[in-house]
Amino acid sequence: MNTRVDSLVERPAALPHGLPAVAERQNQNVPSFDLSDVCIANLGPDLRVIEANGDFLRQLGRTASDVFGQSFVDFVHPSAKQFTLQQLARLNEGRRDRFSARLVGVRPAQPVLSGGLTGIAVRSQSGQVTTIVVLIKPDRAAEAPRPAIEKTKLLSELDAKVLEGVAAGISTVQLASKLYLSRQGIEYHVGAMLRQFKSPNRSALVSKAYSQGILCIGQWPPKVTPQYIR
Repeated sequence: MNTRVDSLVERPAALPHGLPAVAERQNQNVPSFDLSDVCIANLGPDLRVIEANGDFLRQLGRTASDVFGQSFVDFVHPSAKQFTLQQLARLNEGRRDRFSARLVGVRPAQPVLSGGLTGIAVRSQSGQVTTIVVLIKPDRAAEAPRPAIEKTKLLSELDAKVLEGVAAGISTVQLASKLYLSRQGIEYHVGAMLRQFKSPNRSALVSKAYSQGILCIGQWPPKVTPQYIR
């Protein structure tokens, strides 16, 4: 097991070496939240994890040997993978210094990890990006996390198209015309999904679909992640 990673695991509150430096260079404090429960990792130029603190490992449900040397996007849910990769690539190319976004991560125990993701580019004195620091602030759920979606709750192709239309703000009449269904047919499928995902209305249904990784993050028009379509 790599000693650099081990040292961070033994001291979970320790920060990767790049974080203080980038804060000093940008003449600002580290992002305004308590770092004691923030997942922190350093990524190399190839976006592979070279360091990680204890919270990062615990929240992902993995050991240091599982994480070290792996691409960071391997731990990102398919619904958010492309968007996250694009943001990290912009940091790596020096096109921006930092970004903030929502993260949906995958864990071996099935429930997804959701929270805020901040990426910060660490530059050398010559201005070249040498490391990317990623910080994840997990959501504080009022209840224990639930599986993103059970196998018995996979969407049919028609349900997926209806959900995409609802998420895009298409009216029932327009959606019925687009999918060659009656208005009552659209309402039937929407109602079934409201009951299936225990959502009180369409807005809550769309929000839950994003939070569970069913709808791809950072994509427009909305698109259901293929793995959830039977």
